[in-house]
Amino acid sequence: MNIKEKESVITKPLETAPEEKAAILRSRAKELAREFEGRVTGVDYLEVLEFLLASEIYAIETLFVREVYPMTELTPLPCTPAFVFGLINIRGQIMTVMDMKRFFDLPERGITNLNKVIVVRKGGMELGILADEITGIRTVPMNEIQPPLSTMTGIHAEYLKGITKERLIVLDMERFLTDKKLTVQEEVEI
Repeated sequence: MNIKEKESVITKPLETAPEEKAAILRSRAKELAREFEGRVTGVDYLEVLEFLLASEIYAIETLFVREVYPMTELTPLPCTPAFVFGLINIRGQIMTVMDMKRFFDLPERGITNLNKVIVVRKGGMELGILADEITGIRTVPMNEIQPPLSTMTGIHAEYLKGITKERLIVLDMERFLTDKKLTVQEEVEI
């Protein structure tokens, strides 16, 4: 074979008969539809969004996460608790952003371009949580989540679902977003 013949073989598109294409697609669909064998059956899993706060890794169930938004212009909100970081405008929606480091009394790290706002919601309650950095999404077996340590008291234990053996702290967003102590329902008469 000379060079021209070799080039024509390489550049010539592969032609597959319609029946062969259908067989290939059926085989791929069958392979994709089979159950994943890496998981133990009978074990429940929790899909979580992992993020950093100070030097610890926290997680929120993706069920409560609406979106992750880059930290942009923030308006401070005077006369609010220290953990209320401020207000942010997300596509025309004004949203409160909470600094969980202040809420959990963790050391401050400062704001960088890695900071993100995790928009969480449950029912009518929606707010942003300031994260130092998003590390990813993963599934955690429910049987690996241990209850918080009995030595943890106060605000920490109240809003924690548990901790894994890798020291991933899973927040209880259901409790957090439905806690009446965190909701301001004051109406001002004019």
